[in-house]
Amino acid sequence: MPKMKTKRGAAKRFKASGTGKVRRHKAYTSHILTKKSPKRKRNLRKAGNVDESNVKSIKQMLPYM
Repeated sequence: MPKMKTKRGAAKRFKASGTGKVRRHKAYTSHILTKKSPKRKRNLRKAGNVDESNVKSIKQMLPYM
């Protein structure tokens, strides 16, 4: 049986946490930053968890996660 292929775009965007949850980076951090408050920009730097409704489809794209 050959190895399963990983969706490379998903592999670059998602990582597993220590407890097995799927982590992601937050959106809205690349441009138009002048109107966003420092607190908002600081919180956007932190990683977030993927919603439970999307975890199944992400784990199908990452078979070795």
